[in-house]
Amino acid sequence: MTTSTPTSPAYILNLYCPDRTGIVHAVSGFLLEHGANIEEAAQYNDHDTGLFFMRVRFACGAHSEAVLREELKAFATGFGMTLQLHAAAEPMKTVIMVSKEGHCLNDLLFRWKSGLLAIDVRAIISNHRDFYQLAASYNVPFHHIPVTAATKAQAEAKQLEIIEAEGAELVVLARYMQILSDNLCRSLSGRAINIHHSFLPSFKGAKPYYQAHDRGVKLIGATAHYVTADLDEGPIIEQDVARADHTDTVEDLTARGRDTESQVLARAVKWHSEHRVLLNGHRTVVFR
Repeated sequence: MTTSTPTSPAYILNLYCPDRTGIVHAVSGFLLEHGANIEEAAQYNDHDTGLFFMRVRFACGAHSEAVLREELKAFATGFGMTLQLHAAAEPMKTVIMVSKEGHCLNDLLFRWKSGLLAIDVRAIISNHRDFYQLAASYNVPFHHIPVTAATKAQAEAKQLEIIEAEGAELVVLARYMQILSDNLCRSLSGRAINIHHSFLPSFKGAKPYYQAHDRGVKLIGATAHYVTADLDEGPIIEQDVARADHTDTVEDLTARGRDTESQVLARAVKWHSEHRVLLNGHRTVVFR
């Protein structure tokens, strides 16, 4: 019998390490010894890389978060384990970046205010002024930062300053149509999600619906992925598709694609904010 209660703080533990026997038993035993009650658990053995991944949500009122962190750190050394502990009740501080198409931004803001996403939108950054009224309607600070070839470095420095000042754990590129520099990509590594209006790796670049229409595809799609310095090649979190046929115009594909983009991005943001996504090299492990 554990000492946790319905009011005990909940935590999410993510970990990965070289695979070996006894890891689940050891993690469960550690939590039991610390008076924790496991509420949800999932694990994955990647036979290609020899790595073991695990996500555990547990409640524990017997020890403080600081104590749990220190003792988990000692526990991890015996397994060569990399782990992260998160307080489940804390929404993820988020900054959204957008250009001139607002369907993904509008969808995320609505889901956030409806309590459907475990995020806290701290700011919206845009290289255009189009959505300052939308931001104001949600009482979110709006930062207009124009970007040109001559001012790109200064603009990105200002963007990063805002992101860090807000303590953002997540940056969402909700149809932000500027290519980020290598330096900014490195600064946001593992915490920036982009929505690409294509079923990557097909039809990369700025106008995939035109490419798709030109090739007469029967499926169009959208891809949410982590941002890396390699354009449109970051680890994929989520994808989905919609049907197309020979009667569709580029405008038809674009309109249909917007719904798919919004849904795919929202799922990726949800899973990331709930700490369900673990990086596995160029791939991801997603505990849905």
